[in-house]
Amino acid sequence: MSRSGFSMREERLVRRLTTPRAVQAWLHALPYNQEKGGETLRTFRGVVRHDAAHCLEAALSAATILEVHGYPPLLLTFESIDLLDHVIYPFQERGRWGAVARSRDPGLHGRKPVFRSLRALAASYMDTYVDMTGRLTGYALADLRELGSYDWRLSTRNVWKVERWLVDYEYRPLTMSDRRYHALHERYKMFKRRYPDRKPVYYPSRIHWM
Repeated sequence: MSRSGFSMREERLVRRLTTPRAVQAWLHALPYNQEKGGETLRTFRGVVRHDAAHCLEAALSAATILEVHGYPPLLLTFESIDLLDHVIYPFQERGRWGAVARSRDPGLHGRKPVFRSLRALAASYMDTYVDMTGRLTGYALADLRELGSYDWRLSTRNVWKVERWLVDYEYRPLTMSDRRYHALHERYKMFKRRYPDRKPVYYPSRIHWM
């Protein structure tokens, strides 16, 4: 173990991954954690040991790494009508918001730091969230420092307290018109009928994806 508390492998990663873009590339190269054999909520240490991450595990890992490089440990969490929520790591560069994220869907990965406000960043996920059942209803910015001494960075256990904390957070509304939702929903269903084994990337907003 190094004096920082990181293992040697962890410290090498932290030293190499100095920017949000680098962290996004590392997370994108990892297999998505399908949680086969049981639910997990791993810290950065667990992700490094298992070489896999789902969305919240990826967000916690990004927060752990980038905190070392001067970024605050934040989470941006979304609520959906189908209760399949999403969590990402938001950051600011030159006054603009971007995000690091991991998902099974390419449209829910990170965003370049081009958004003038946190709400604009959150809204960039609205269209890509629409699938067979998904539709965003709200978002919240959470600061992991509120958890005090709770070890969300390097614990070897599942950190379920983080999930419970996010569930109880106060969410701001994030809605689209019914007309737009139904148009996106129909387009998604048509795409899946034609390409059942593919994920859509037909969104014009993809120029802002990380």
